[in-house]
Amino acid sequence: MEIGYIIIFWYGILHAFGPDHLTAIADFSIGKSMRKTVLITVMFAFGHGLTLFVFAKLLEVYNLPDNVTEYGDIISSSVIIGMGIYLLYMVVADKIHLNKHTHERKEHIHIYFGKEHSHDDSVASTSAWTMGALMGMGGVRGMLVTLGALQHQSIDFTMILAFIAGVSLVFVSFGGVILYFNKEFLTNKTNVRRVFTAAGIISVAVGADMLLA
Repeated sequence: MEIGYIIIFWYGILHAFGPDHLTAIADFSIGKSMRKTVLITVMFAFGHGLTLFVFAKLLEVYNLPDNVTEYGDIISSSVIIGMGIYLLYMVVADKIHLNKHTHERKEHIHIYFGKEHSHDDSVASTSAWTMGALMGMGGVRGMLVTLGALQHQSIDFTMILAFIAGVSLVFVSFGGVILYFNKEFLTNKTNVRRVFTAAGIISVAVGADMLLA
């Protein structure tokens, strides 16, 4: 059965490279600190994996037609479009702020939405978990196809942990790229507006392409 976990782990890696997943991670990680980025990516991966587990178990019992499972793809696409529209709205409404200050002779830059900066990570992690869970509905069929290569093995939670490990590896690595981008480019308000505008447009385009595919 060890080979099965390796296959699921590898599937998690390949699954995470989907443009919708990388777009979602970028949307959540832009302007965030290292701690928040790691927390967000891991929570997104867990939400994604747990939803796949629940729905895959349901599909083991109930043989639902394809037109029903396709609704998962619609939900996943809609989440990406919604995030893009939200980012564009925050740019247009001028609700994305950049604050520079110094601690122990080292300059820190905080980027935040709304009126006040907060160090509370719970909202970001909960949002990432929820978005990951919603987008997980779009990957159920792919998970079942992969399990078909394992001679129709029943899905257990250890398999899902292997999947989450594969997804997390890619998400955290990509989050590291975003952290570098944050440090090098998000140093002034003009760049912040440009980057969030680009992220919003890309999200809408990726989501719309998924819906039309």
